[in-house]
Amino acid sequence: MALGSNADAMSGRKVRDWNAFAAIVASLIGLMALVVSGYTAYVQRQQVRAQVWPYLMIGYADVERARIVFNKGVGPALIRSVQVLVDGKPQPDWTHVMTALGLSDKISLQQSTLANNVLSANEKLDILIVADEESYRAFREQSVHRASTRICYCSTLEDCWMYDDHRQPDEPRTQPIDRCPELPSGQAFLQ
Repeated sequence: MALGSNADAMSGRKVRDWNAFAAIVASLIGLMALVVSGYTAYVQRQQVRAQVWPYLMIGYADVERARIVFNKGVGPALIRSVQVLVDGKPQPDWTHVMTALGLSDKISLQQSTLANNVLSANEKLDILIVADEESYRAFREQSVHRASTRICYCSTLEDCWMYDDHRQPDEPRTQPIDRCPELPSGQAFLQ
């Protein structure tokens, strides 16, 4: 009898060992499913980020006598803050920019508001149009050397970037940042 009960005990142990092995395998499969699910969510988030990525550029349109902002990205750019500086000093509007550059504040200008605006993908905004050629040339010559523009903008997923057209030549003009800074009163460009 002792022999039979010993055989039963051994067969029970084997059953228990297989159950433990099956539990370990099931746990590993569950862990792998969790890892794959997390990675899939990460990849999907990256794909969505790429689908709403804005990319702003600022330049001059000489034929139109304009200073322009262009969104070359694939998603809308939510403009959070704008600064236009002349000789390192923030200016509140284009009239002050012209005065700081030593140009007549009586120059005829057409202006568009950039601050707190949204630029769709492939949208171009003429933020400043100078009415006559001579004034535009004087503005461009002075502003290239003395003025700089900073624009903080975000995607619809709240990924943010700072554009600065006066970075060092070896630095990209657009750099990612955690969030757009709150500009103190008097430092923000209001147009």
